[in-house]
Amino acid sequence: MDEITQFVAIPYDRADQELVAGQQLKCATPSSAIEHAKHLWKTIGHAGAVALVSTGYPEGKTTVLRKFGMVPDDQIDEPCQLAVS
Repeated sequence: MDEITQFVAIPYDRADQELVAGQQLKCATPSSAIEHAKHLWKTIGHAGAVALVSTGYPEGKTTVLRKFGMVPDDQIDEPCQLAVS
């Protein structure tokens, strides 16, 4: 089976003294994921955002492309379960 590669931007917001992930946004390219994450953080006003690339499904390798603002390190280090549609 071929590996599935996804590029994703995920915003983070503050809630009850924690950072929680918002709705992930699928992107076509790594640069698009980075630009979307930057936009979510800088323009939209989320506490932070991260651009990821995930290879393999349902579990695989997740690589952080870029972080903006406040992003919880412990959630990024764990394997990422990305939605596949």
